[in-house]
Formats: sequence, C-alpha cells, structure tokens
Amino acid sequence: MKTLIAIVFLAAGLVLGVLAVPYLQDSHAHQTVSANGGDREVLYYRHPHNPSVTSDEPRKDEMGMDFIPIYAGGGGEAERGVVQISPVVQQNMNVRIGAVARGDLQRTVETVGFVDYDESGLTHVHLRTEGWIEDLRVRTTGERVERGQVLFRLYSPQLINAQEELLHALRRGVSAEPARERLRALGVAAAEVAEIERGGEPRRLIAVRAGGDGVVESLNVRQGMYVTPGTEVMTIADLSTVWVIADLFEHQVDAVTTGGAAHVKLPFRPGEVLEGRVDYIYPSLSSPTRTVRVRLAFDNPGERLKPGMYADVHLAARSLENVLHLPAEAVIRTGRQDRVILALGEGRFQAREVLVGQRANGALELIEGVEQGERVVLSGHFLLDSEAAAGAELNRMTKDDDTIAEDGVWADGRLNSVDAEAGVLNLDHDPIPEVGWPAMTMDFNVSPTVTLDGLQTGMAVRFRMVEREDFVYEITAIEPADSDHGGHSHD
Repeated sequence: MKTLIAIVFLAAGLVLGVLAVPYLQDSHAHQTVSANGGDREVLYYRHPHNPSVTSDEPRKDEMGMDFIPIYAGGGGEAERGVVQISPVVQQNMNVRIGAVARGDLQRTVETVGFVDYDESGLTHVHLRTEGWIEDLRVRTTGERVERGQVLFRLYSPQLINAQEELLHALRRGVSAEPARERLRALGVAAAEVAEIERGGEPRRLIAVRAGGDGVVESLNVRQGMYVTPGTEVMTIADLSTVWVIADLFEHQVDAVTTGGAAHVKLPFRPGEVLEGRVDYIYPSLSSPTRTVRVRLAFDNPGERLKPGMYADVHLAARSLENVLHLPAEAVIRTGRQDRVILALGEGRFQAREVLVGQRANGALELIEGVEQGERVVLSGHFLLDSEAAAGAELNRMTKDDDTIAEDGVWADGRLNSVDAEAGVLNLDHDPIPEVGWPAMTMDFNVSPTVTLDGLQTGMAVRFRMVEREDFVYEITAIEPADSDHGGHSHD
C-alpha cells in the first residue's frame, strides 16, 4: 500500500513538472535561468525591451515589467541581444570576424581644391582725381602687362591746374616743392613731374602706368569713360605664385596644422604631384557649405597653374596615438547610435553600442563600448538596417518557426476600446514570448490598411503586430479569435 502511494505521488510530481515547463518558458528570462541553473550571482538587471538601459537593483520599466537579471558566468542567451547562428548561416552571410586593436592611426585628409590668384600679388588701379579716360591701351581682360607700361591716359582739369601752379612757381623763382608734392599726391609719377618741368608747358593728358608685371584680371572702364577716385579702373594679377584653396569639413580641421605637408594632383596631368605646405587655415566656416578653407601656396613658373583649375589635395594630418580602433566597415552607424556586433564564440553574437571618435584611412577610433582584443563582426551584418534595433534583427535570424517573420508577430488578446478616427486600439493581450512581453494592457496604433469594421468591445481577437521603430509596434492585421486562422477564445 505504501509503495502504491509513493508511486502515485511520484507520478503527480512528474505531471506537475511537465505542466510547469511552459509556464517557466513564458515567464521572464531570469525565472527560467534560475529554475534551470540554481542560485547564481546577478551582475545587473536589463530593461526587458531596451538592452542599453540597465540597473544595479531590481526594478520595473514604464509598462510595469520586471527588469531581466543578467548572471555571472555566462547566461548571455538569456539576453535578447545575444543570439546563436549556425556556421552554415554565417558562411552564407559572409561573416568575417576581427579583433579590436590598439595602436597609432596615421591620418591623411583628402579633399578637393581649386587654383586661385595670390591675393598679395593683386594690384587695383584707382585714380586720385576725377577725369576722362583717353588713349586706353588695355582693351580686354587677360591681357598681359609689364611694369611701367602705359595703361591709359587721363584728361583731368584738376591735374592741369596743379601743373600750372608748378610752372608758375618755377617762373617766379619761388619754391616749387609744394606744387610737386601736390602732383605726386594726385598720382602723377615723379618722372612725369620732371618731364613737365623740363617741357615748361602743362600736359593735357597724363599717362597712368602699370605698377608691376601680370595679367589684367578685371577691366571696368572703356575709352572715353568718366571716372572718379571711387572707380576701380582695373585689377592686375601677378601669376608668378598662385594659391590652391581647399575645403575641409569640421571634423577634419583639428587634424591639419599650418606648415603641414601637402600634395596636390591635377586631374589633367596624371602622375604629376606638386609638393607644398599648408600656408594658412582660415578662422571661420563658410556658411553655405559648413567647411573651413585651407590655403596652399605654390610657385608657378611658366604660369602652368591657372586660376579656376581643380585639384585633388592630400594633407598630412596629426596621427591618433595609442587608440582603440576597428575597420570602419565593422561599425553600424544609424544616425541615432553607433554599434558593433560582438562575436562571443560558438556562433553567439551580441550588439553593443559604442562611442566613435576620429576616422583615419579606413579605420575608426573607438572611445567607449569595447575593450582591446574583443572580437567583432567586420562584415556580414547587412541584415541590420539603419532603422532597426540590432537585437531585434539578430533574433529574427535565429528563429526556427515562423512566429517572427518579416510580416510581424501574431498574438491573442481582448479588445477594450476602438478609436477608429485616431486609428488606435486598446487591448488586454496575452504574454508574447517572441518579444519578451508579459500579459498587459496597451494602446496600439493600427495600420491605415486595416479595416476596423465588425470589431466590438470585449471581443476576443487575434492580431498581428510589426515593429516600425525600436520597440514600437503597429497592428497590421486583426480578426476574431475564433476564426479559421488558428485563433482561440480568451474565455
């Protein structure tokens, strides 16, 4: 009799154990791990939907769900961000793995520039009196002029009066120096003043000569025009030296220093490289392009470099010393966060957020988030698009059933209210293990393609939800729970 009773209790225990398994599987991850692994040290507690949010103590999230404990000595599979991928899948995805390295990164800033005039070699021709242009010798822009060459002659009543004052002083035998100074102040060359004194007669036209060699960069007058001191008659540019102006983005400016080496390549002269130095870094950004201009100076024998030509510019930059780094392709950059996929071994992978620093020749400096020697995925994470959470995407790759497909997750619930105008449903839903949710009451947005006709408050329903943003779901299909699609009643 005692033996029979013992057998009955043993059988009952087995039945209860079998019934308890689904309950444990539908519970939070820390409950499952505790039941299977006994007491273990809890390292920290993780937000049930956002792995980047952690706590040192047990707590609940904004929807009343318990944070998930993360245990020492493994148990990473309990985290939503850790998945396991078979070798075959890894090979099909072309997954390559490398280690986080520490060392120096040599940087080269590559940009584009254009040849420009050396502003220190520009000469603007202005008059110091008013008058009329006569005998204009320079007719078009681009003409070459030499120092001392007559550019044009000027008729000016004021200059004629000043000449008569000089000659009158000479005839009277008084000091003519004040009159000479007045003519020189009005722009008449000393040699021309001496010729006027020798001739003894005022000149009707006064010659205006070039102050140096160059080409006419701009010409703003024509024969017979009336000009004043405010008129820019012409500009002459000396092309014996030229500038190359390059644009740098904001993040590149700190890497470049005045005096640093510069290499310039001209697209129309393959193989030719001009060696120079950074002459000046401009102190402000250009508003339309948000770039900083950098100036390079080059000698220009034979005037081979002509203003307006484009050039490819390579600037030597300060190196990044003793930094953690990875190939740039290993970092997933979404605009909202930067992250890498850690390779934990034995086909296990986990997404981790990182703080990225400078870029150097195809590598990225890593400031926070990883340690030296940690192994990360270098390529093959193309399924992680820029708008999806890394953990959710990795989970999709490891599911053997079709509950988490690209078309969403099916769940059961009871309808509390319908706001057809706003496209919002309020539901009491059952636990949803695929996304780690317990049973709770929530508002859901409904896709505009879903019809809400026939839905009534209190109805048991089966619905499909799709993740539109990180941890934000939208209902894309809904039907009574007793339909032919496998729904069931919540009675």
